[in-house]
Amino acid sequence: MDGKNYIAGRWVEAVGGARFESRNPARFGQVLGTVALSNREDAEQAVVAAKTAFAGWRALSRIKRGEYLDRFIDAIKVQVDEITSFVASEAGKAYNEAKADVVEGIHMAQYMFGHARLPSGQALPSELAEKDAYMFRKPKGVVTVISPWNFPFAIPIWLITPALLEGNTVVFKPSGNTPLVGEKIVECFERAELPPGVLNLVQGTGGDAGWPLVTHPDVEVVLFTGSYEVGSRIKEACVKDYRKMYACEMGGKNAMIVCQDADLDLAVRAAILSAFKTTGQRCTSASRLIIHESRMEEFAKAFVAMARRIVIGDPLDPQVFMGPLINEAATKKVGSYNLLAKQEGAEVLLDGGRLEEGAYRDGYFFSPFIYHMAHRKDARVLHEEVFGPHVALIPFQTLDEAVAIHNGVEYGLACSVITEDYRIARRLREECEFGVGYWNLPTIGAEVHLPFGGLKKSGTGVPASWPLLDLVTHKVAWTVNHGREIRMAQGLSTEV
Repeated sequence: MDGKNYIAGRWVEAVGGARFESRNPARFGQVLGTVALSNREDAEQAVVAAKTAFAGWRALSRIKRGEYLDRFIDAIKVQVDEITSFVASEAGKAYNEAKADVVEGIHMAQYMFGHARLPSGQALPSELAEKDAYMFRKPKGVVTVISPWNFPFAIPIWLITPALLEGNTVVFKPSGNTPLVGEKIVECFERAELPPGVLNLVQGTGGDAGWPLVTHPDVEVVLFTGSYEVGSRIKEACVKDYRKMYACEMGGKNAMIVCQDADLDLAVRAAILSAFKTTGQRCTSASRLIIHESRMEEFAKAFVAMARRIVIGDPLDPQVFMGPLINEAATKKVGSYNLLAKQEGAEVLLDGGRLEEGAYRDGYFFSPFIYHMAHRKDARVLHEEVFGPHVALIPFQTLDEAVAIHNGVEYGLACSVITEDYRIARRLREECEFGVGYWNLPTIGAEVHLPFGGLKKSGTGVPASWPLLDLVTHKVAWTVNHGREIRMAQGLSTEV
């Protein structure tokens, strides 16, 4: 592919003419395409286009804006297989996961299309009979969407469609690891005949293209999904601008708690999905399995045995469970944490690592690394996000201890509880700190109509899905007097 920027309804090269390559992480010698490498000037042009288009877009009825989302959905559906192959090839996700990514994007667009005909305000009672009171929404303006590589299709749609539905215009910068999937999204909006400037695409790096979008004075809202390090900088920049709002989803150190009465087969299968789907490169991946000490031995044996059977390979092979890591930097990071676990005293149960022989030699493939370690505050591997197939089995004796271990990290995104006792499940639901929770399920598996976001370092308190409708709009009060006199609810009058 010949990837370009999309600004004011036109596909254009970067101002400086520079380009970068998008490569297949399963075969890093394969160039999937070259893409425009943007800079500040490109970002500024995109914001100008979005700001110019804002007045016309907000003037449309909400239902009319929703109809564009309906046509966008149709444009996706006719090329699901093609887009799935792009996701698998560029992000390294196993084919069934890549297709799930595309389907999730469709579901979110459908959900937002459905919102077009739902109430967007309220009629409220006034304290005085001759008055009517209302709350309605106004769009904010230009919204910047910066999305990650690991869900390159679904997450942008989670963020773009609420913003567009409510009358905002958008500048979208996808991850530099998956720019071509980002272009596919915009192509689908173009086929839906979205008016020029309503959605703009800027390709490139976070520093050269993303940061100018974050700090641009005409950007009203920043929606970001990625690392805590980048998200914390975005938060700091936004709070310095009195006009900017932001929502950042920034990863996790997620846990599954396997209780004494757990169904072992269910627990093991849920743990495998939680730990190793997307090769552990999900913000909701469980890198901590907190196991009751009475079940540790049998759980560890079964979990390691199943992990050994995981098929690793080319994501386009339907038999593959786990594809590659995304790039060389990821392999070095995960490898360093595997080494650190040994240095910090872990009992290694499955010594995974880089796979470089045979069919693996041309990709960033990594096998599962599993270890046993008692909870310690000074063990970095038990507290820092690894973002790879790296999993600790941590014993606990009491529920108080399980809760303390779960909450004893700086993140708070996903939690799973495996138990047959509803009282235990309810207690852990109430006492564990998380934003997305599951009972007898893996820590993965978001549904588009549920809020998605975390606590502490994992988020900023504004989850994705329908809660974003509040962030990308002003909620405005409007009071109407039907009387001939002015009467105030607090007893004030015009008498002098």
